[in-house]
Amino acid sequence: MLELAILGFLGEGPLHGYELRTRISQLAGYARPVSDGSLYPAINRLERAGLLTRQREPGAAAAPRHTLSLTEAGRDELRRRLREPAELDVTDQNRFFTLLAFLGQLADPAAQAAVLQRRLDFLDQPASFFYTGDRPQRAADQADRFRRGMLVMAGGISRAERAWLREAIAELREQAG
Repeated sequence: MLELAILGFLGEGPLHGYELRTRISQLAGYARPVSDGSLYPAINRLERAGLLTRQREPGAAAAPRHTLSLTEAGRDELRRRLREPAELDVTDQNRFFTLLAFLGQLADPAAQAAVLQRRLDFLDQPASFFYTGDRPQRAADQADRFRRGMLVMAGGISRAERAWLREAIAELREQAG
């Protein structure tokens, strides 16, 4: 997802490495800090693959700064990753939120709706943090208050997300005609 975040933010316009790291850190949140040890190797991989370019500029202090920009191949790759996300990018909430943050860069409303529909289909499957055999437990099944609390909160978030997804899908399909 780090590579998608890099491509997505650069799809909005060129950025200096520090600005890119700041934006990715803000998107990921405090629970998932982005280190230079993971960011810069990812940038280097994308640069070697021809998906972004790095232009050296004089820095405000002494050190030079590097401005990163997407190549046309990088834009194509961003659109491909948005149009055809991996299964885990749809089923994992953190990865899906990264995908969602940049889905607006995919210009086709029908393709956007298809990605959202995949997420909705996943959320509509019965699931839980806790199971009795193969049967997912509901909050009412849980005697432990803290586990019950987990299930109550997760259920509320899931209902809100499914409602938003249904509304967004309907609007996108209407736009697509």
